[in-house]
Amino acid sequence: MRILIADDHDLLRDTLVAFLGASDGFEIGTAASFPEACTRIREDEAYDLVLLDYKMPGMQGLDSLREAMEMVGGQRVALISGQATREIAEQALELGAAGFVPKTLPAKSLVNAVRFMAMGEKYAPIDFMTQVDNSDSPALAQKLTPRELDVLKGLGQGFSNKEIARDLGLTEPTIKLHMKTLYRKLEVSNRTQAALAAREAGVF
Repeated sequence: MRILIADDHDLLRDTLVAFLGASDGFEIGTAASFPEACTRIREDEAYDLVLLDYKMPGMQGLDSLREAMEMVGGQRVALISGQATREIAEQALELGAAGFVPKTLPAKSLVNAVRFMAMGEKYAPIDFMTQVDNSDSPALAQKLTPRELDVLKGLGQGFSNKEIARDLGLTEPTIKLHMKTLYRKLEVSNRTQAALAAREAGVF
């Protein structure tokens, strides 16, 4: 399988080459910019897969992805990035990209993902594609853990500690501990103030 890795970070690029080169069946080419990647695609023997860094020099986001996919050679193209959001990954897949690879992926998983895509399949890690995006959630909600939000929701509905504990499958002492933490984080001193603070912040 012929793979082109286009990334402007020397260390990362060399690391990827080392990981993939150590696996049987890979022939690796490299580029440090999008124009260089285009040159390699035009002039080299056809690649089975091209990995494009989303933020490297010359890269114009999804427009460059589309351009690379439309170049003569029939290569499959995937994005690799440490910054792109789930929304960008979804848009890339909708455009026909071979996949999306986060740079946080473990080495073994990365090799498997590249092999998978080069063989004609699409790849995107499930945990990345299903993670909750909290960027638009209220600032107050971002300070609380999921469990604290559950407790706060019960509190806002007027439930007692015993009722909240039953609904969440927890003990009443555990709920009391969560309440103390909530009061501290919300800077309030009782249940009514906590419920009001949550409502005013748009948490619920």
